[in-house]
Amino acid sequence: MPAQPVRSRVAPEIIVLSGCLIALITFGPRASAGLFQIPMTVEHGWGRDIFGLAIAVQNLLWGVGQPFAGAVADRFGAFRVLCVGAILYAVGLVVMAYATTPGMLQLGAGVLIGFGLSGCSFNLVLGSFGKLLPEEWRPMAFGAGTAAGSFGQFLFPPIGNILIDSMGWHQALVIFAGSVLLVLPLSLALATRPGAKGASAGPAAAPGQSIAQALSEAFRHRSYVLLVLGFFTCGFQLAFITAHLPAYLKDAGLSAAIGGWTLAVIGLANAFGSLTSGWLSTRMSKRWLLAWIYLGRSVAIAAFILLPASPVTSIAFGISIGLLWLSTVPPTSSLVMLMFGTRYMAMLYGFAFFSHQVGGFLGVWLGGELYEIYGNYTLVWWLSIGLGIASALINLPIKEVPVERTPGLQPAE
Repeated sequence: MPAQPVRSRVAPEIIVLSGCLIALITFGPRASAGLFQIPMTVEHGWGRDIFGLAIAVQNLLWGVGQPFAGAVADRFGAFRVLCVGAILYAVGLVVMAYATTPGMLQLGAGVLIGFGLSGCSFNLVLGSFGKLLPEEWRPMAFGAGTAAGSFGQFLFPPIGNILIDSMGWHQALVIFAGSVLLVLPLSLALATRPGAKGASAGPAAAPGQSIAQALSEAFRHRSYVLLVLGFFTCGFQLAFITAHLPAYLKDAGLSAAIGGWTLAVIGLANAFGSLTSGWLSTRMSKRWLLAWIYLGRSVAIAAFILLPASPVTSIAFGISIGLLWLSTVPPTSSLVMLMFGTRYMAMLYGFAFFSHQVGGFLGVWLGGELYEIYGNYTLVWWLSIGLGIASALINLPIKEVPVERTPGLQPAE
């Protein structure tokens, strides 16, 4: 008989709603980062490599902090982690707003926001969903949480453009910081007891399995390693596009508004794509779903860069890449849960996300560096295409079965 989910006094509907709002609020400002590149670099006389490095550091530290934040949430509950993460995120946005040196920009946009995101982003929300929700709720809840983050990307860039035009980019960042603090009351609905394990949708949790044992088990599991490697490409593509697409379109002679609306369209389309991906994750092979998503991204990017830049091609690219944007998350998180169960899901998904963010670091950093060298983003676009094809192939050998544990690790009858 399967274990029951962690008992909560909060209704499942409220848990999902609160988690989705947290995902929306925390994803919005970081998805709008590209809007601040040109006004910030022009005002301070910096190259795009300086801004790109700060956002790259943010992506890397988000990934570095995610497994640790997940481990703390798995062991002591998600509430405190979400609150600390939101405070760091908000402070980082304020420091970014008033940064006058590259070092201050690295501290605010890079270090503080990076570690803040690791503690309050949708990854922690998905881990909480895995513990608090009944098994039948989880696949669609994973899709809904991811879609909510996507809707944050739809909502925040146009608001950011309006705030930048009317109040200046400094005040826009401060207002974004205030919005992040709304996570504090919302996180109450995702509170779990310390050490709560949740129901197991995968193998039964080994009694007394330590964090070190869980990690050793995961990284000896070939399918998990392949999943982690494939997720690298997702981060590379998403971070590069988020940080550099507005500048790319500006270079092509399009207005800043087109860049903002393209990011917004990506977010809106992603809401549909993530929900659809969550639904498909319960009805088809997850590895094949991931392979088709990565291949589809490569096709969308190739078509975009080969066609002349225009408002029509930009918005069309936003729709097509948006449908595939975070649609990798529901099947990836579902595979982690299927392989290892829910006890250490936040931590193990966190390590997969670390690979994602290493890709994000390289995507943003190379975008800035290669632009300064060659004066364009062409090489990085083609690298994104090649990585998408590689990840499609990497996911195919994954076995969608629970990890096999020795009898000594199985719970007593």
